[in-house]
Amino acid sequence: MMYTLPLGFKLAVANANFRGKNLPRNDLALLLCDDNATATALFTTNVFKAAPVLCSQQNLATSKNIRAVIINSGQANACTGEKGMQACLKTQEMLEKAFSLPHASVLTASTGVIGAHMDLTKWEQAIPSLENSLGSVSLEEYAKSIMTTDAFPKISYKKIEKNGKEIIFAGVAKGAGMICPNMATMLSVIFTDVKVEKNVWQEVVKNAVKTGFNQVSVDGDTSTNDSLFALASGKSETELDKDELQKIISEILQELAYLLVKDGEGASKVMHITVTGAKSNEDAEKIARTVGHSQLVKTAMFGKDPNWGRIIAAAGRAGVSFDPNSLTLKLCGIEIFKNGQPIDMDIDKVFYSHLEKVDINVEIFLQEGSGQAHLKASDLSHDYVSLNADYRS
Repeated sequence: MMYTLPLGFKLAVANANFRGKNLPRNDLALLLCDDNATATALFTTNVFKAAPVLCSQQNLATSKNIRAVIINSGQANACTGEKGMQACLKTQEMLEKAFSLPHASVLTASTGVIGAHMDLTKWEQAIPSLENSLGSVSLEEYAKSIMTTDAFPKISYKKIEKNGKEIIFAGVAKGAGMICPNMATMLSVIFTDVKVEKNVWQEVVKNAVKTGFNQVSVDGDTSTNDSLFALASGKSETELDKDELQKIISEILQELAYLLVKDGEGASKVMHITVTGAKSNEDAEKIARTVGHSQLVKTAMFGKDPNWGRIIAAAGRAGVSFDPNSLTLKLCGIEIFKNGQPIDMDIDKVFYSHLEKVDINVEIFLQEGSGQAHLKASDLSHDYVSLNADYRS
């Protein structure tokens, strides 16, 4: 599919060989706005925040001239101390000089192995390629260039018409492992030509994250580098009602979040876990996350095994008080457990065809209150173990 970029934006990519294996793939990606963008971002909640996260937070707090986002894949620049901070600032200076940008106008993101220092020589050598490619790079090429262990690029795209004018929204993400937001190694960029006030933009994006990236889990790990950037150029010269804008941005993040879990470093299933009837939303989320993080539940889904006992056991150890006899479990829309005991059936025969599918619904019903939660979680495959066992090699 050919994507038309939102007005006011150009993309660039380059191969800096950050992995040191001379791989024939791009690993440096630039999003450049023609003028100052309305910008906001959300970052990892991990105490160990990578240098690019800290630099981006600083620029967002002090600069009104945000023009670009640069993402490198292969060097995380995390847990690298003051040397890492200085390296990150140096890469910003390189880009500001090369593309004639104001000071502190570049937001940074990195992904790769934690602890390795930036090779600034590779950055210097890659900048000319980045300059030469500006404006000739497709959205697909850009999405591929930020991948690490991802099996496929992740793109969400919307085009609408308002008052006779076209507005375009584009979103990309990378991430397959170390996924457990609050914000996940997940990087994402949303950019659009809609005209929007900064306070509205901040609120809309923050709300969208709650029902998007913060409702997924692959492996229960939250990275040091997780970042979501959202830039609006305003070049369509068209505004949307806040509710309309919220709906679009929420849909984009939900689509990208689904793709993260579907990838999941060898994942073959996406569990759509719903918990209703808990005493509070917090209780419901605890149960949903405990089920979604359970390695026994994940491996059962990978093995296409309707092992309902693993789901029940996970719910029961979530640290939430509830009457066990009040819990009802549906798997793939079929009631399998109720009133403290399983429903009498040949579960292997009943669930055989249902568990062949990619998307698996896990519904837990309690009778404690009105609390509810939703979570998308992957299964756990042989490939996940192999990929992460060999990640540094």
